[in-house]
Amino acid sequence: MRRHRKAKIVATLGPASSSRDTILALARAGADVFRLNFSHGTHEQHAERMAVIRSVEAELERPIGVLLDLQGPKLRIATFASGSVHLVAGQAFRLDQSLEPGSAERVGMPHPEIFAALKPGSELLLDDGRVKLEVVRCSPQDAETVVRTAGDLSDRKGVNVPGVVLPLSPLTTKDRQDLAFGMTLGVDWVALSFVQRPEDIVELKTLVAGRALVMAKLEKPAAIERLEAIVDAADGIMVARGDLGVEMPPELVPPTQRRILRVCRAKGTPVIVATQMLDSMVHAPVPTRAEASDVATAVYDGADAVMLSAESASGEYPVEAVSMMDRIIAQVERDPLHQAMLDASHSDPRGTAPDAIGAALRQIAHTLSLPVMVTYSTSGHTALRVARERPEAPVLCVTPRATTARQLALVWGVHAVVTKDAESVDEMTEAACRLAKSHGFAEPGQMLAIAAGLPFGTPGATNLLRIATVGE
Repeated sequence: MRRHRKAKIVATLGPASSSRDTILALARAGADVFRLNFSHGTHEQHAERMAVIRSVEAELERPIGVLLDLQGPKLRIATFASGSVHLVAGQAFRLDQSLEPGSAERVGMPHPEIFAALKPGSELLLDDGRVKLEVVRCSPQDAETVVRTAGDLSDRKGVNVPGVVLPLSPLTTKDRQDLAFGMTLGVDWVALSFVQRPEDIVELKTLVAGRALVMAKLEKPAAIERLEAIVDAADGIMVARGDLGVEMPPELVPPTQRRILRVCRAKGTPVIVATQMLDSMVHAPVPTRAEASDVATAVYDGADAVMLSAESASGEYPVEAVSMMDRIIAQVERDPLHQAMLDASHSDPRGTAPDAIGAALRQIAHTLSLPVMVTYSTSGHTALRVARERPEAPVLCVTPRATTARQLALVWGVHAVVTKDAESVDEMTEAACRLAKSHGFAEPGQMLAIAAGLPFGTPGATNLLRIATVGE
C-alpha cells in the first residue's frame, strides 16, 4: 500500500481508536505511525493495541511505526480545603511543601526540586498559565509570591516554571516501568517528555540500548536554548506546542517551531509537529480553516510528520481527522510552491560520503526526472541522509530489517520495503528495479538511481551510486 505523499501522519490511539476495525481504517486513511500515549491507559490496553497494529500491518503489507510516548514528571499543586479558590491580582500567595489542604492564602506544592531552582522574580504558571504568580521570596522549603494574573485555582492543577532549568530527571519511576514494558512490546520509537538538556536524551538512550530510536519532545524554553545539542543527541524531535505555548508567549511559538524545523532539516533529524493541529475535529467532522492552514504550514516548512492527539485518541471523528490531514498534505505537495520552498530552505550537506551521495542523488533525480530513488540500507542511515535533501522524487528504501522499515515510516518521503539483503551489485540492481515496479514507483523503460554501501550489510557505509533502467 503506497502513499502518494511525502510528509507522514502520526495518529494517537486511545478509547476512540482501540478496535481493530478502527485501527485498520486509520491506517487505510493515512496513518503511518501510531502513538501509544503512556500518560493514559494500562499496560494491558497498550499491549492489545500493539498486537492489533502488527496484525493490521501484516494485512496491509506496509510497515507501520509505533511511538511510545513517556509521560514524564507531572508537576502539580496539592489540594484545597474547599476544592478551589479564587486568586485576586496583587494578593500574596504562598507555596510550601505541606500537604495540608490549601486556602486562598497558601497551597502545597510537593516538589522540592522546584523550590531549589526558584529565584526572586521567577514566574510560576498554574493550570496551563491561567494563573500567573511571581516569586518575591523563596527558600528550599517555600516561596512567597504575588498573583500577577487572577483566576480560579482548583485541586492538583499543573505547574509550569518557564525560564528555569529544574534539577530533575525527565524519567520518573513510572516512566522507567513503562519503558521496560514498551521494550517487551517491540516499539520503534520512544518519546521523552520534559527534555531540558541533551544529557536527558543520553540517559534514556542508555536504558533503551539501541532497541528503539529516541525522540526528544521540545516543550520547555530551556530546551530551545540548547536546541542544536539536543537535536544532535536525539534520533528525532517532536515540537510539542501545547506546553511550549504555556511556557512562552503564544506569539513566539510559530517562529520557534520554524527554527526547530530549520535546525532538524539541516541536520537530517526527523521532526514531528504536534498538538492541536485539527483540534476542532475532536467534536466536529471538519476542521477550521485556520487549522487546515496550520497543518499546511508545517508541510510547506518540510516537517517529516504531523501528529493527531485527542483528535484520533478520544475524538468523535478519528478516521475523518486522519483522512483530512492526508488530503491537506497531498494538496500542499501538489502545489509547485511546495517544492520551491523546500529548495529555497535547503542547506548544504555535511562533508561525509553518505551526505555527498545523498546530495548527488537529489541532483541526478532532478536532472533526469527520475520517478524514484532507491536506497539499500540495513540501519536506515542512507535513507535518512537522502530524505534530508527533500528531493522531488520519493525514496524507496530496501532493507532486510523490519525494525528499520518501521522506524522509517516516520521519515519524509521514504517508502520502506523489507526483503533479503543483496549479495552483489547486480542482485541489488535487479531487486531495486523489480520492487520499484511492483510497488508502483516506476514503469518498464524508466530509469532510477540507487544508493547503497559496500560491503553490503555494513551500517552507515554509503559509498555507491548507480543508475539503472527498469526492465519489462
